[in-house]
Amino acid sequence: MTPRPESSGSRPQGTAGEKIPEQPTAAQKKSAAKKTAVPKQAAAKKTAPAKTTAAKKAAAKKTPAGQSPASKATAKKAAPAKTTAKKAVAKKTAPAKAAAKKTAAKETTAEKAVTKKAVTKKAAAAKPTTAKSTTAKSTTAKSTTTKAAAKKTAAKKTAAKKVTATKAPAKKAAAKKAAVRKAPAKKAVAGKAAASQVVPPEMEVAVSPAVDAVDRERLLAGTHHDPHSVLGAHPVPGGIAFRAFRPYALSVTVIAGELRAELHADGEGFFSGLLPLPEVPEYRLLVAYEGTVLETEDAYRFLPTLGDLDLHLIGEGRHEELWTALGAHPMTHQGVTGTRFAVWAPNARGVRVAGTFNFWDGTGHAMRSLGSSGVWELFLPDIGEGELYKYEITRPDGSKTMRADPLARRTEVPPATSSVITSSDYEWGDADWLSRRAEAPAHEAPFSVYEVHLPSWRPGLTYRQLAEQLPGYVKGLGFTHVELMPVAEHPFGGSWGYQVTGFYAPTARLGTPDDFRYLVDKLHQAGIGVIMDWVPAHFPRDDWALAEFDGRPLYEHADPLRAAHPDWGTLEFDYGRNEVRNFLVANAVYWCEEFHIDGLRVDAVASMLYLDYSREPGQWTPNEHGGRENLDAVAFLQEMNATVYRRVPGVVTIAEESTAWDGVTRATHHKGPSGFGGLGFGLKWNMGWMHDSLQYMSHEPVYRKYHHHEMTFSMVYAYSENYVLPISHDEVVHGKGSLVSKMPGDWWQQRAGVRAYLGFMWAHPGKQLLFMGQEFAQGAEWSEAHGPDWWLLDPGYGAEADHRGVRDLVRDLNTVYRATPALWRLDTDPAGFEWIVGDAADDNVLAFLRLDPEGNPLLAVSNFAPVVRQDYRLGVPEDVPAWHEAVNTDAARYGGGDVTRADPVKPEAQPWHGRPASIRLTLPPLATVWLRPA
Repeated sequence: MTPRPESSGSRPQGTAGEKIPEQPTAAQKKSAAKKTAVPKQAAAKKTAPAKTTAAKKAAAKKTPAGQSPASKATAKKAAPAKTTAKKAVAKKTAPAKAAAKKTAAKETTAEKAVTKKAVTKKAAAAKPTTAKSTTAKSTTAKSTTTKAAAKKTAAKKTAAKKVTATKAPAKKAAAKKAAVRKAPAKKAVAGKAAASQVVPPEMEVAVSPAVDAVDRERLLAGTHHDPHSVLGAHPVPGGIAFRAFRPYALSVTVIAGELRAELHADGEGFFSGLLPLPEVPEYRLLVAYEGTVLETEDAYRFLPTLGDLDLHLIGEGRHEELWTALGAHPMTHQGVTGTRFAVWAPNARGVRVAGTFNFWDGTGHAMRSLGSSGVWELFLPDIGEGELYKYEITRPDGSKTMRADPLARRTEVPPATSSVITSSDYEWGDADWLSRRAEAPAHEAPFSVYEVHLPSWRPGLTYRQLAEQLPGYVKGLGFTHVELMPVAEHPFGGSWGYQVTGFYAPTARLGTPDDFRYLVDKLHQAGIGVIMDWVPAHFPRDDWALAEFDGRPLYEHADPLRAAHPDWGTLEFDYGRNEVRNFLVANAVYWCEEFHIDGLRVDAVASMLYLDYSREPGQWTPNEHGGRENLDAVAFLQEMNATVYRRVPGVVTIAEESTAWDGVTRATHHKGPSGFGGLGFGLKWNMGWMHDSLQYMSHEPVYRKYHHHEMTFSMVYAYSENYVLPISHDEVVHGKGSLVSKMPGDWWQQRAGVRAYLGFMWAHPGKQLLFMGQEFAQGAEWSEAHGPDWWLLDPGYGAEADHRGVRDLVRDLNTVYRATPALWRLDTDPAGFEWIVGDAADDNVLAFLRLDPEGNPLLAVSNFAPVVRQDYRLGVPEDVPAWHEAVNTDAARYGGGDVTRADPVKPEAQPWHGRPASIRLTLPPLATVWLRPA
């Protein structure tokens, strides 16, 4: 195509009242007849657009050669393209050439691009018939013989005619064209001649293909909401308008089959051209830059990749697979491979994609807004896995911000913050585990948890390297599950993962998402369930992440009193907004379905439930009922739990909740005394038990009798919820000391105290959780910088046996625990527990029975005094003929004094503690003993 003249930016001058000539000259008729040989397919259904002022001037004042001065000047300016089509035209018959010279217009560059083969094959000899004039500025050609052929011929003449392209917007031209189509064909216009008037085909004018000034400015500024309506290929009067926005490009050429047409450079990276084609073809772009030429698909020729159902579900907050709709997804779309980008940013004036594929300049990759959904979408061809990207968002005030993708499924290694295009082809090997995990609910099954901070468990190991060590270690200790401190991407390692920026991406510090899948898979194959800490309570304020994502509060609450978290300098989610709630609910499902996670331990639930959490009067706003409950957060937690349990059989959700909220583990449809339905969790951390029991153990034994209630009070409410007994990372950091260091006395007493405490904990109703390093009585606080002190277990270390003994005890506790249904079958049923003696405060002794559904007992006795108690009498059931020790934490192999009993002990007929029989035991100092029927 011949480049448009530089002067085409201004519209040619003319008189508004100029009329169509009464009759064409003989030469014009002859020229019109000859032009019917143009291919029939060109703009077959296009009606002739209104004449431009320039065309009317050409008709009123012709040169001797039949050419208007304006078109002649244009022809001199334009450089003719040397294409195959031009050669084809040159080989026409002499009469055809003579007729062509007499016409008022020459071929356009687009016509010259048509091949000789196409011209020869599609030429036709149909003659034009008289057309009836409808208005002074528009006509409709009507054939008296073949109506369809005449329309095609008239449309093709428009494409073949060479004019000075105007800057009129394509939309306006299309609107005028529509008006012409609607005008009655036979209606006479006042002051016009009768229907015998003929509109010369050389008077038909095609619209300018160039991007108009308004769209141009918006594209340059990054504020265009629908770039696909401007860029790409679009049918217009005269053919197909091609428009490209390629900043820094030297030239852009359209390639469609044998057609090659170079677009006109309109400046500032815009290129355009009008080709006389009947419909939009399959085409590619040849883009020349300084030193290189790139052949690529046009991103603006593709339909949206998201359907109405996706957008409806997002708006309703019910898209349970949100990660499949938003984010960056490599895919094949309309037969072309590439990546679909989609992001929710309803307040943005414009969104563009920037990344390694465009040198981090998103100017040429504007996204389109999909209706009122707030979702922006763009399919970029030839872009694949591994590329880095961010979204360049134009805020409501016109400023710009570069943001990581909230739905990114992979990220750069921190401190880098870009999102990474990824897809997964991982093949799982844990089918047997998944088929068994739903056989029994968590609260009725053995459930002992080893809590791990992956980056520091064995510092320097990747996911795959951890997969070769962690499963064997955990299995060897007898734990049923591991709980991973947050693995979702976070910028600051010192937050331990609790300030998340990449909610859908496993941290890149340890490997790829598939590497993390490999670790989970290996744990499952070893028979270990995987629980993950999940943080939906808050997020950090980093200016490349979620905070004021599109220039206004979006993920956070719009009310500053509701948005700012008072404890951690973070922001709280707006749980009342459909899309935000959807973002979090789908995230919970995502980890369970995509990574086969078996449970979610939800962090900081208490801070979500109360509007006045850590706030003083005047710093919070009551709910609509005047209360302190965060009703939106309640509804969110209920929806999350219901959705996860419905979609993922065998999964468990666990609440880190430290208050007396009614019904944390009650079903969502069962209302309690407070009027709220249950939150729907499977388990709840028993923070009260943790606090009270550790407080008791920290006292010197001589004072423990004054705090005896701290060890018994938990049984007052033990069955109000389904509990986990947690000795977590929070209890061994920030100056609190490790578990063993909390114990009073010398080193022997400290270790003995830890062993006695662990024996009591494993026998107490509820599930168990122990943080890494505490299983071998590490003396120092945990630090994420170096992890557990594994050197304490080095055989070359003098006190290695002391630490190994505690670890051996943990292994044996887990072994006996898993083999004894009395310790877990009725964890949430009062029928599974009976006190033997709970008031022996002066003795520092506690004794109780655990029972399974069949009544089989386990007797647990703890002596928290540092003295041996000989012949200590305890009442027992009369139907057990003898008892033997299953676990004694004072055994020599654990580092104790070995006050043990190898022989069974038989009951005596002497009533005691309100029971018909009793036994006499020698209680070791600072020890717990488990006895089972012999």
